[in-house]
Amino acid sequence: MSFVFNEAKRAFAEGEIDLGAGGDDIRCVLVMTDTTFDIDDDINTMADATTEDYYDGANHDSTNGHALANEIVNEDVGNNRAEFDADDLVFTALGVGTRQAQGIMVFKWITNIGLSLPIAFIDTGGFPFDGNGGDVTFQWNAEGILQVT
Repeated sequence: MSFVFNEAKRAFAEGEIDLGAGGDDIRCVLVMTDTTFDIDDDINTMADATTEDYYDGANHDSTNGHALANEIVNEDVGNNRAEFDADDLVFTALGVGTRQAQGIMVFKWITNIGLSLPIAFIDTGGFPFDGNGGDVTFQWNAEGILQVT
């Protein structure tokens, strides 16, 4: 079940997260099947998760995450919402992890991954999966990464 973290909702309301081009440093990291990010919706930092369980396959950066590129926020008049999107993520030569990748965490980078602000947990679009040494492209939803109504 994909969702936006409560702390991110608060930060959006306070203007503390800028998703637009040239805004905040928004990154992603894969998490494996023992993570509690999928149920810890009240955490304030990435380190607050009961069990982080970052993906440990080769060529995945679980220390710094993977920066998004070409972030954009658009108004979707027909659906009465704003949409945040970025280029699809390509994990080059993603190795096998100890467990399957269960989802992807979207977060605002703050000094290090532990202090970073969790924005969303996403587990749609091909999860769970195993890396196999080949490139893995994670395609965001055609309506964007997040939709704000």
